[in-house]
Amino acid sequence: MYMPQAFREDDIHVLHAFMRQYSFATLITQDENAPFASHLPFVLAANDGPYGTLVAHMARANAQWHHFADGRQVLVLFQGPHAYVSPSWYEVHPSVPTWNYAAVHAYGTPQVLHDSTVLRGLLQTLVETYEAPRPRPWRFDLPEDYLDSMLRGIVGFRLRITRLEGKYKLSQNRPETDQQRVVQALQAQGDALSSEVARLMQQRGVGSHITAPQ
Repeated sequence: MYMPQAFREDDIHVLHAFMRQYSFATLITQDENAPFASHLPFVLAANDGPYGTLVAHMARANAQWHHFADGRQVLVLFQGPHAYVSPSWYEVHPSVPTWNYAAVHAYGTPQVLHDSTVLRGLLQTLVETYEAPRPRPWRFDLPEDYLDSMLRGIVGFRLRITRLEGKYKLSQNRPETDQQRVVQALQAQGDALSSEVARLMQQRGVGSHITAPQ
């Protein structure tokens, strides 16, 4: 993706943390005629390969898994919080509107998991990962005949990451006063996405020198 140096993030620990937090991602492939996308939950095995490995599954009826057969590289797009930024918030003029956001792109060549035992393990890991924060996690304990029928209806795959790109576009190219004003304006809007972008800006030291109201 387009990557001005001010917005670039290369720290693999930061990128992995982001991918875990925003793990419902978009898998993008190319068939003969056009791009194809599916929206899927992913689990990251951080220590499998130099950049980690992603595992996921999709409905067998989803034709996208057939795109894996040609060995082409695919893209998994992890989208974080994002918010519109109005030029009316800036002190420095003239200025134009923009959008603040964070995203991570993971590239690799997916492989279908044909072994039913491996596929069961994938589903077990997926369930345990997403049930863990719940006060009473649901157990992956299903009747064998029901589970077998479910397994026949899905395709699991793994993608060893060969390249990672991280972009945090958070007003780093603006003067400090403008950064502060953007954080304050986003906080004042009160919606979840704006608040999350403001938090992320402060977490990364953008517009963080804001005097608390007395």
